[in-house]
Amino acid sequence: MLALVFPVQLWAAECRNDQFENARYSICEVDMTRGDLRVFLNDPDTGKTLGSFSAVNGMLGKDGLALDFGMNAGMYHSDRRPVGLYIEDGQEAAGIVTQEGPGNFGLLPNGVLCIREGRADVFETLRYVDEAPACRHATQSGPMLVIDGALHPRFLTDSDSLYVRNGVGTTADGTRAVFVISTDPVNFHTFGRFFRDHLGLPQALYFDGNVSRLYAPDLGRSDIGFPIGPIIGSVSAAPQG
Repeated sequence: MLALVFPVQLWAAECRNDQFENARYSICEVDMTRGDLRVFLNDPDTGKTLGSFSAVNGMLGKDGLALDFGMNAGMYHSDRRPVGLYIEDGQEAAGIVTQEGPGNFGLLPNGVLCIREGRADVFETLRYVDEAPACRHATQSGPMLVIDGALHPRFLTDSDSLYVRNGVGTTADGTRAVFVISTDPVNFHTFGRFFRDHLGLPQALYFDGNVSRLYAPDLGRSDIGFPIGPIIGSVSAAPQG
């Protein structure tokens, strides 16, 4: 009965729908003091890229685990290798990229989501290099949306580049990681302000806009499509029965 009345007590990730100005969003927030947040790329048994939420759940299910929520976690090459830094369970599979480059990833400053014991932090890339935190999991993407409470300097208020976008923001103490996907197409400026002005987060990182997907059973969502690269999600014991 308690599970029916107080379901959020059983999960470290809580998902909800929200609205800011004229755009709708879906949010999954992870309590890092209780959550098990991980990134996923390849199946350790086959070496093949997982590429979907169902494949991640299939792999986790062998150990009696399941995703609370999942999201695509950064840009990738045509063979689905991560474009920038990627660390999974302490093992670096792709190195940090610090130089400016083409596309959104290279629109500096970009950043890194670093997951450590009991916390998750978005770092601007050069700050990440300087501080060299020991991340258990990490993924690099870009551009940064919010840097120390300021929007990325190259965002335009009236930009007509509108996409369904997704990204992540973290609190100053690292105890909350907030994952957001827009339901409606938005520009970078609006998306960044959602993190800064509506959610009050000092750091936020863009994941993608051409490929934005969410797995959130609480919201009845399990987005599908062509295989993708890095995936991030919160893990817990699989429901029984």
